[in-house]
This record gives sequence, C-alpha cells and structure tokens, in this order.
Amino acid sequence: MSALFLGGIRPLPPDNGPTGIFKQPVEMPVWLGKEGLAGDAQADRRVHGGPEKALHQYPVAHYARLAEAFPDAAPLLMPGSLGENLSVPGWDEVNISIGDVFQLGDAKIQVSQPRSPCWKIDHRFGADGMAQFIAEQRITGWYFRVLEEGAVEPGAGFARIERNFRPLPVATLLSVWAAHRPDPTYLLELSRAPGLSPGWVKKLVDRAERLGQSDLYPGLLPR
Repeated sequence: MSALFLGGIRPLPPDNGPTGIFKQPVEMPVWLGKEGLAGDAQADRRVHGGPEKALHQYPVAHYARLAEAFPDAAPLLMPGSLGENLSVPGWDEVNISIGDVFQLGDAKIQVSQPRSPCWKIDHRFGADGMAQFIAEQRITGWYFRVLEEGAVEPGAGFARIERNFRPLPVATLLSVWAAHRPDPTYLLELSRAPGLSPGWVKKLVDRAERLGQSDLYPGLLPR
C-alpha cells in the first residue's frame, strides 16, 4: 500500500538553515499537481522541487541498509524521514526505469531522474557520511514528473501502466554515471532515453563530450 508524506519549511540543526526534508504522513486526500503535493515545500528551489522533481519516491527496503551502516541513526530511519513524498514496498532502482508511467490515485506520474542525495541528510540524522553512502551504494530513490494532475490519498493504488520499449533502470543509469571512464557513446545513448529529465540529458551529453576529447576517446562526439 502507498504512503504519502509532505511538509513545510523548518530549521535544520545545528545551523538552523531552512529545509523541507522533514515530512509528515498524509492522512487524507491531497491534490497532486505539476509542482508536487499541495502543501509540500522545498527550501532551496535551485536544486529541489519543480516539475521534473515533483514527487520523490524512496525504496522502503533501503532503510534497513542505512540502519545497519549508521546504527546511531537507526531510531530515526523510517519511511518519510529522507524527505520522500511516496513510499510503496516492492519497488527499487532495479525494477524502476526512466520513463515508466504509473497511476497513483487519480494522477498519472512518470519517472524522470534519480535523486542526488543532499548534504542535509547528514545533518538531519546527525550522521556524517550518510549522503555519500547513499550515493556510493546507489540507493538514492528517484523523482517523478506529473503527467496528469489529480487527487491522491494514503493507500491509493500504485500501478505501472506504461514503459519504454527498451527500459533504462535507474540502477543502470546510476552505475554508468558512477563509472570512472564510461564509454561516451553509451552516455549519449542513455541521454536519449525517453522521459529522462533535461537536466540529466545535459549531464550525460556534457560528460560524453569531455570524454570524447580525452586521450582514451579522441575526437569530439556529435550531439
């Protein structure tokens, strides 16, 4: 069953800078629009929120891995605590692909990109290195854009209704991105995945071009 979370802006110790990472369970129907759940907020809109990051899902199973790696933070590690908006058991970066379309309540949403873990995670749990661990272990979760707005509620159905002919699992994208010198031709191929956010398309193309000018891959690759 699906669980939903949202929250406003709160101070984040120890410096008390603003953050939207603190989320509370949704207990009644809420509107899911192009910018996300009504009542949800992000403190730094340069890197959080917006149409390509309207809804964040984090895999439930990853919390056990985080609790094992950071036992002092274990009591705080539970669905919703990493700032996600959506939690549904059984889904992870392996079986979720870029461009997958899901029905969530009355809304239709599409996987747009992986999450890039923020330093605020370390402060949220008082655990140095947690954000880096999440990135290195590639247990980041992912974002959705909203294709069709609608009402959603706790326990709403969550079903994949469309996917690309050649799926690109989020895990594959993260693995290739983490490689020291990935094949630039493959980076360009991944950049063409239907449904991938413009920001990630640019990241992949820019890196492919940089590698294309290196000694290993001579010659500038065409866009």
